[in-house]
Amino acid sequence: MEKIANREAPADIKNPGALRRRRRFRMVVPSFAAFNIYSGIANATTALGPVSIATVVNKMPGWDAEVIDENNMRLYGPRASCGADHAFIQNIRPADVVGLYGGLTSTVTRLYEVARFYKDQGCTVIAGGQHFATENLAEALNQGIDYIVLEEGELTIQELLNAGENKQPLVQIKGIAFKEHGQVVITQAREPIMDFDILPRPDFSLVRYAKIKLYPVGRIRGCGMDCEFCTVRGKPRSATPERLLDDISYLAETRDARHFFVVDDLFGQHRDETLRFCNMLRDYQTRTNRRLDLAVQIRLDKAGDSQLLLAMRQAGINIVAIGFESPIEEELKAMNKKVRPQDMITMARTYRKFGFLVHGMFIFGYPLQEGAVAMPMKERVKRFKRFIREARIDTVQVLLPVPLPGTELRRRLEEQHRIYPVKELGWEYYDGNFPTFEPDADMSPEELQAGIRMIMGKFYQFKYMFMVLVQIFTFPALVFFLYNIKLGWRAWYRTWRNSLVRFGGWFILRGWTSQYKTGVFSQKLSRACAALKKSAK
Repeated sequence: MEKIANREAPADIKNPGALRRRRRFRMVVPSFAAFNIYSGIANATTALGPVSIATVVNKMPGWDAEVIDENNMRLYGPRASCGADHAFIQNIRPADVVGLYGGLTSTVTRLYEVARFYKDQGCTVIAGGQHFATENLAEALNQGIDYIVLEEGELTIQELLNAGENKQPLVQIKGIAFKEHGQVVITQAREPIMDFDILPRPDFSLVRYAKIKLYPVGRIRGCGMDCEFCTVRGKPRSATPERLLDDISYLAETRDARHFFVVDDLFGQHRDETLRFCNMLRDYQTRTNRRLDLAVQIRLDKAGDSQLLLAMRQAGINIVAIGFESPIEEELKAMNKKVRPQDMITMARTYRKFGFLVHGMFIFGYPLQEGAVAMPMKERVKRFKRFIREARIDTVQVLLPVPLPGTELRRRLEEQHRIYPVKELGWEYYDGNFPTFEPDADMSPEELQAGIRMIMGKFYQFKYMFMVLVQIFTFPALVFFLYNIKLGWRAWYRTWRNSLVRFGGWFILRGWTSQYKTGVFSQKLSRACAALKKSAK
């Protein structure tokens, strides 16, 4: 332990002298392994975390920073067969240190590929994100990654990059993991950031090659809901409403940004501050004659707060993304959700009455707790379809349960020996589109996967192309009937917009399902099932 305690940062992140050239930090967001339902939106946005980290580094003396988002390279970006052409980028703009975003487990296989490339180039490689839990640190540190930043990274990355110049032993840097003499070393945990005003405003100009239409912004970190399947934990901590308004107004005024997604897991936490933010944002738009469009994630039970909902609508919040998760009471209980399906229908309709477009997020085939009565796939599908219809949800997203590293769901399924070996079904399949564990006894993995296609296929259909055309021609008649252009527009737009989205969703589903026809996944699934049965013996 004495050697570890006295160990300094390696030479490749030391600053040997004032005459040395400026150093470059490159933050990379790895691409999805294959086309999925996120691919469309990924082409129009980026992740907030990598931008925040790069901004902090860019403010450090002697450092330049940039972000490469492999899922959004629309402006003449150098492309490779999967993601960016890092050989070309490294040749024209050599990076000294590379950061890798591991916020999505399904991109980690690609993350490892990028890590090995830059390690071979002599770069220091740092990774961070929700994927990296204690049980998979050893795997990651064997894939070309030098250091893993645990939890929030804005303060840690500064200390890590300055470690060589300050001759600071690595074990004194809180919140990192690294390997020494074949052993994984985890340093003392870093306290959560409480004062967000100490951090610079995220600088989206650092994102190269991307064309961003939907800008991610945030105010609250953490979530106290403790859902079994989720990696987000901890007491919610929030920046001031003024800070969030400053982020939005700056982007609106310098980048002509109009569409925003508030990435907070639970918009509406700290109610009084949320109300103040909504009122300030409303007044800002009025005074500057700007019309902004916001989408937020919010708890379903906020439907009972009419004052909050009215303030949100007046502030330009038009879309609410709600995690309904399941219309099946037994599944909700297993998730640690304390709500009844019938109450969810009532609350969803309340959001609609206030004029919000409701995006419903669901998990199909959630593993029930031991002792619960099994339910066949067709019955589950039937309940999902009925719930979506009765709740009048505008758009839906139905995915499979994903036993992400660090979650209670993964621990439960591991204890039951139900998770398919990662060497057979790799991390790239952890995007909610593929079964990665043995389902409940009433379903096969093939049925589990077919279930989400049946639900989504019912909702997103080709026929809505004709509905779009019909609604275009009926708009003048609707306005004339209501004798009110504003009221007529609102009544017409929702129906037209939903038909257009459902038709567009049909195209996405076609691309999404086409990857199954190759049979590659089926072969891997068969081997994974056999390996799981063999290990259980």
